[in-house]
Amino acid sequence: MSEPIRLAVVGMGKIAHDQHLPAIARSPDFELVATVSRHGDPVGEKPFFRDIADLAASGIAVDAVALCTPPQVRRAIATFAIDQGWHTFLEKPPGATLAEVVALRDHAAARGVSLFASWHSRYAAGVEPARDWLADRTIVGATITWREDVRHWHPGQDWIFEPGGFGVFDPGINALSIATRILPHPFFVDRAEIDVPANRASPIAARVDFRDTHSAPIVMDLDFRQEGPQSWDILVETDMGKLALAQGGAVLTIDGRAPPTASDTLHGEYRGLYHRFAAIIRAETSDVDVGPLRLVADTFLRARIKTVENFDW
Repeated sequence: MSEPIRLAVVGMGKIAHDQHLPAIARSPDFELVATVSRHGDPVGEKPFFRDIADLAASGIAVDAVALCTPPQVRRAIATFAIDQGWHTFLEKPPGATLAEVVALRDHAAARGVSLFASWHSRYAAGVEPARDWLADRTIVGATITWREDVRHWHPGQDWIFEPGGFGVFDPGINALSIATRILPHPFFVDRAEIDVPANRASPIAARVDFRDTHSAPIVMDLDFRQEGPQSWDILVETDMGKLALAQGGAVLTIDGRAPPTASDTLHGEYRGLYHRFAAIIRAETSDVDVGPLRLVADTFLRARIKTVENFDW
């Protein structure tokens, strides 16, 4: 496929407008041909549909879709897209459950369609240099601090506190996507405590202790109630110094100093995602890493649940 890939975006919420549309507009690999959403308005003069089935019935030529819906409804939409022969991009988290994503992976393979479970934080500027630096070092321990204000980042989005909405693990899975990429050994949940508001179904905060296969401790602190400066930080202590990733992986320092960086022609997380999506389509393969989602699922299995005060917008 040498011509631009004809792409439709499904689910026109905040993430689609803030990240997907600008990245698609800058990509030479994709042409936006339509949008689909239960709510909202068309994008310019592009065809707009309320349901993905209406898109399929329209006769518009589509090669691929990017699904930006809440995770609870994504499996059915993705299955429909795969059945049309459309290559499918899953916004993170890729599904409401691990089993759903594994089933989609297998279905896409059977249909010969590319499936991309995207982890945008892995495309932050500091992530690959951090992975390279840690590869031949002994990990002593790590801390992950992901604290943000849900009212700012998900204003009024009740779905995030519904079953399958992930709560604070919606941003927290970004941290796990980075940690599973940069740390040289697999790690597992030892214990966890999750705070769930009395009037909600998904957590507003969590504390998780992991340990890797070489017994190094990894401690994660998540909170949706952060006021003031937001924290998206990973600190890794090794036998040869300390590595820090700040601003969600964008800023890398080693022993307090920024290492030399190479020019990045794919600046921006979502631009990198769409470059990768185009590459797997043209290679006729898929990229479905369920590691971060598995760790979230394991955390819920191991966690002690604590009921906390109501949360209201």
